[in-house]
Amino acid sequence: MLRPDDDGPSGFGLTTCGRFTALPVLIILHGPMSTPGRVGNALRAMGHPLDVRRPVFGDALPETLDHYAGAIMFGGPMSANDNEDFIRREIDWLAVPLKEKRPYLGICLGAQILAKHLGAKVAPHPEGRAEVGYYPIHPTAAGRKICSHWPDHVYQWHREGFELPAGTELLAEGDDFPVQAYRTGRCFGIQFHPDVTHAMLHRWTTRGHDRMSLPGAQSRTEHFTGRMVHDLAERAWLTAFLDGWLHRPPPVQVAKDSAPMASLAAE
Repeated sequence: MLRPDDDGPSGFGLTTCGRFTALPVLIILHGPMSTPGRVGNALRAMGHPLDVRRPVFGDALPETLDHYAGAIMFGGPMSANDNEDFIRREIDWLAVPLKEKRPYLGICLGAQILAKHLGAKVAPHPEGRAEVGYYPIHPTAAGRKICSHWPDHVYQWHREGFELPAGTELLAEGDDFPVQAYRTGRCFGIQFHPDVTHAMLHRWTTRGHDRMSLPGAQSRTEHFTGRMVHDLAERAWLTAFLDGWLHRPPPVQVAKDSAPMASLAAE
């Protein structure tokens, strides 16, 4: 049975035949080759079509999320403090999910843009440190109510962090960058990257190799070692989080051999 959503439309809508179908999720990306990665794979597996927009290249964002299950804004090399027109438009656009009480998830830059919209400071680490690799996080009691099993390390790729916006709830803390996850209503921001697939890890650590020389950053070898140790827990957290974020019913149990190990490794 579908769980009702008291704050607006659920993740499902009625077709012309009267059957339920999963509503699309709005995907906001910041690069020509960017993808929603593992997050997109998980949403498609849940039955949600993806509506991909790239405002940096002129794509418009919808005036309402009435016909969407939710929206996700991903990371990018730019800053929430940049004076580019598309950054200002994205910051302003966040009034839509906040006003309509629709599910929004900001990942890295997307979390910083939400913090900026809410009036919080977004800035580099005071000592110039970066998180590039796998780093520990510490869920709060509020975070454990949202999702009971958090990974103890998550994948990071950033030099800027943000203060906890006034009136929001802290869900997870970090060491060098204290605010790692927060929420206000149905809008969430996470500093880390559960979206990174194995292929993306190769690409990021190759094209962004200069980031690994920043203070606090990890070597390329440490990225891949960390993935072998921590990725399974981060993947499990993502699946559970997305189910709750979209107010989905519990996932149906499937046979263990229905997801070949090769396909899981490719993520």
